[in-house]
Amino acid sequence: MNFSKEIIQWYFQNKRDLPWRKTKDPYRIWLSEIMLQQTRVAQGLPYYEKFTTAFPTVYDLAKAEESHVLKLWQGLGYYSRARNLHYTAKDIVNNYNGQFPTTYKELLKLKGVGDYTASAIASICFDEVAPVVDGNVYRVLARYFNIDTPINSTEGIKLFKKLAFEVVDHDDPANFNQAIMEFGAVQCKPQSPYCIICPIASSCAGLQNQRVGMLPVKLKKTKIKNRWFNYLVVISNQQQTLLEERKGKGIWQGLYQFPLFETTKEVTSIEVHQAEIQEIINIKDFSITQFNKKVIIHKLSHQHLHTTFWILETSNMLEKGIPLGTIRKYPVPILIGNFIEAFNF
Repeated sequence: MNFSKEIIQWYFQNKRDLPWRKTKDPYRIWLSEIMLQQTRVAQGLPYYEKFTTAFPTVYDLAKAEESHVLKLWQGLGYYSRARNLHYTAKDIVNNYNGQFPTTYKELLKLKGVGDYTASAIASICFDEVAPVVDGNVYRVLARYFNIDTPINSTEGIKLFKKLAFEVVDHDDPANFNQAIMEFGAVQCKPQSPYCIICPIASSCAGLQNQRVGMLPVKLKKTKIKNRWFNYLVVISNQQQTLLEERKGKGIWQGLYQFPLFETTKEVTSIEVHQAEIQEIINIKDFSITQFNKKVIIHKLSHQHLHTTFWILETSNMLEKGIPLGTIRKYPVPILIGNFIEAFNF
């Protein structure tokens, strides 16, 4: 039996029971694929269920407020995925009569849909021979064929896409693509793969050369940038606080946060920054205390945010204050969400 048939047979015997495997609706396949980028299935599943409940069709997602979409996405990270999701839903409704394109090439024209997602939708929903290449697939192919070309190099991306075309099952691309992704996630895992009970172990070149633990090869990541965030949590006698929407193209665009005072190193004495803080929050009289005595380090893919929350109490009226009781209605980064729960507004 050849590689693709072995993988599909393994899949039928071992696949996990997941809701997006019970449909060929391109809307739901698209949702699941976008959510599972950079996200484990166990983490993404509750979000998929929340989204399909709140937005059963692409029309429902298209007419939603962006803040509602971001609120449901809260905690999943990489928020540009949610914004692109919302944009593309409106694009499909307005420009495609609510129908997803049916080919890989047309799907690629949608915002937020790259090679992997277009291949997944085209193969699973429309049976196009369009092989998927995600992290799991890279790992399976690199090990099976004993390839040490870095998977995130230009050469590696081309090589593995070509190889994926060679091994995809032309008779059943939908099940093959799902099978090889599942095989990488469950059987050929990053750590401690189950080589001893692997159906393709006898023909795996990586295993025969004792290189499974070394593959795949990946070029080193971009250098991590350190930033120091000081959040100014204003609480007035009128039980109001201040929130601001993050603008621009940086992290967390469209989410809300407490007024931010960013510094180049850890702040141990906030009093020396009194004038700058007054300008940020537009309040002159306040007392200030440090909420977390130990700096919280929030790790993103290319940034580490060294974060301190400062509680500013004031008797002044807040010009743009919001009631403390409404704070949970706003979409916020998980860093802010965890603080809100800890402070127990």
